[in-house]
Amino acid sequence: MRSLPYFCRGEVIHGFGRGSKELGIPTANFPESVVDNLPADISTGIYYGWARVDNGDIHKMVMSIGWNPYYKNTKKSMETHVIHTFKEDFYGQILSVAMVGYIRPERGFTSLDELIAAIHSDIEEAKTRLDLPEHLKLKEDNFFKTSVSTTANQILNGHRL
Repeated sequence: MRSLPYFCRGEVIHGFGRGSKELGIPTANFPESVVDNLPADISTGIYYGWARVDNGDIHKMVMSIGWNPYYKNTKKSMETHVIHTFKEDFYGQILSVAMVGYIRPERGFTSLDELIAAIHSDIEEAKTRLDLPEHLKLKEDNFFKTSVSTTANQILNGHRL
């Protein structure tokens, strides 16, 4: 995928409410405006990279882009699991992500347990890959050094933030 690494930023919105409750794996969801502006070569599937909430610390992340076949969604989504335990929800805050690599295409699962096992496997793979030097350097990218409050009129990856 030529568009990787891909940097995007947006307000965390309420999603389907399944991540924490049903899966035990909380996710932060981007609004449709961010999803709709993905480059054409960013296919559906599971990605890994770096994430920061507002001006906080940078953490590893894994992200699902697509329709979540297990749930038969009719709306494409970008759901980010930040590999960190937060004390509170952060709806309304700004999530900045650098998608640096692709793990696998999205696929259907025959059971909830199979889906949860796959997500945990994706998380472990993301942790391992992000320790590679070429991915660690992206954690230090200028994208994360810019204060969220100064990006109101910034254009990022082809669209205005």
